Formats: sequence, C-alpha cells, structure tokens
Amino acid sequence: MSPNEKSQRLKVWIAFGLVYVFWGSTYLAIKVSVEHITPLMMTGIRFLIAGPVMLAWCALSGLSVRITRKDFWTAAAIGVLLLTGGNAMVAWAEKFLPSGLASLIVAVVPIWVAVVEGLILRKDRMNGLGYAGLVLGICGLGVLLWPKLMATSVLGRMQLIASGGLLLASLSWTCGTILSRHSKLSIGPFAATGWEMTCAGVVNTLLALSLGDQHRTVLTTRGAIAVGYLVVFGSWVGFTAYIWLLEHVPTPKVATYAYVNPVVAVLLGWLVLHEHVDAYIVAGTVIIVAAVALVTSSKIKSGPAAPAHVPACEPAHD
Repeated sequence: MSPNEKSQRLKVWIAFGLVYVFWGSTYLAIKVSVEHITPLMMTGIRFLIAGPVMLAWCALSGLSVRITRKDFWTAAAIGVLLLTGGNAMVAWAEKFLPSGLASLIVAVVPIWVAVVEGLILRKDRMNGLGYAGLVLGICGLGVLLWPKLMATSVLGRMQLIASGGLLLASLSWTCGTILSRHSKLSIGPFAATGWEMTCAGVVNTLLALSLGDQHRTVLTTRGAIAVGYLVVFGSWVGFTAYIWLLEHVPTPKVATYAYVNPVVAVLLGWLVLHEHVDAYIVAGTVIIVAAVALVTSSKIKSGPAAPAHVPACEPAHD
C-alpha cells in the first residue's frame, strides 16, 4: 500500500469516527441543554448560530450562497420540517425521556422514508429485505415502548406521550428528507444546509418568543457548553465529515451511520448521564439496528453518491 493510499484510508477512518461519535453524541448534548433552556429556544439559538456561520464560511471559501426565491422557500420548508417539526420535537421529548431511548425511537426514520416512498409515493419500491426490516422495526418499537404502555404513573404516561412526540418528529423528518431528496436546488449542499438551518432558527426563535420561553430559560454554563457542542460538532464538524465521506466512500458504507449512531447514543447516555439500560432497551437496540440495516441495505444501490443537502442533526436520514 502506497503512502497516499495509507493517508487516504486514515482520513476515511477519521471521518467515519467523527460522524459516528459526534452525531451519536448529540442526543446526550440535547438532554443536557434542555435542562434549563426550553427546546424551542435551544434549537433557535443553535441554528441561528450554525446556519449564518456556515453561510459565511461558504462565502469566504468561494462557494456561492446566492439563492433564488423559489429555492429559498424550498430550503425554508425543508428546514422547518427537519429542524422545527423534527429536531425541536426531539429536544422537547428528551425533557421526559432518556437520551438513549430517544435516539432509538428516532432511528426508525429510514424505515418511515422507505414506507412513504415505496408504499405511498411508489417511487422507490422495497424488496423482501425492506419489508422484513419494516416488520422488524415495528416489533423493535413495541419492545422499547412496552414498559411505557404498561406504566400507570404520571411520569410513565408523560414518557409515553413524549414517545408519541418522537414518532411525530420522525414523520416530520421523513417528509423533510423526501422533499430534500426530490428538490433540485441551485446551490451546493453546504450553502443549502446553511439556509435551511438559518430559516429553521428564525422560526424556532419566533415560536419560542411567542410562547414566552425567554422567561423560562436559564442559560447556565453547562447548558451553554451543550449548545456550543451541538453547533460545532453536531452541525459543522459532523456534517462536513459526512459530505466528505459521500464524495470518497461508496454510499452503503456511509449509510452505516444510521444504525451506529443509536448505539453510540445509548452507550454515552449510560456512561455519562447514568441512564438506566434494561432488557427492553438492549433488546430494542438489537432489533431496531437490525431493522434499519435491512431497510437501508435493501434500498441502496452501488455507485457514486450524490451529495445530500439535508442538515446534519439527530434524526437519522438516508
């Protein structure tokens, strides 16, 4: 193996590590950030920083950030679906649920994408493996939510409601993913992501202010560090590594993040926040990871990847 090949392989391993660890750890950072900052305010702050800075970086790097009116409204719709209906709802749910459990429920997004595109839009039919993954995913959700379904306490009922909110967040993220996939924007993935995050940041902040969240928000050092981590490592570093991998590694290998990230999130929640991991979590993790792997592998074709312009965030996308 030549020195150039060794250097390229090292870069690939580093990029995978960044995507696996940083995107998997964002659930932990969200859990910490919403301790004293309301979900809408937190996501508003996060994306109002991440979006404009990414656009500024694009401009300084010579990448075009000019956007047509049509593309702007498309980017705004994608951003709101992904980062308001999706990401902000995830942040709200994590006020009641462990970060690891939240990541597992959201991990079924690739399954919902396959269902909507294959069964409803009839654009990307699933094969036998895909249908097996769909059934397996439903079983995995049943295992994860069984203790919540049987709970009679107030906390147990709130956790069940929060789990339902995560399913709605997954649906919103699915719609945003499909709209993104079938939209042809005139700008590159970094600039498009910058506009999407900026639009969602504005919407989330306006919603937070309209609900009076500024009076219920306490910006602690711990919370500020968590938000900063989400901005730098979740939205910038993780996404940059993801786009680089799409340009240098076959798509099926890049797609492995969709079922590695939940495992990372569960482990970090257990190690750092001492979240309880019981038999239901372990079994649900195995089942859902297997289900997502089946669905993802059944839909991906070999060949060069087209760089996606979906913002890098907690819900998995394919």
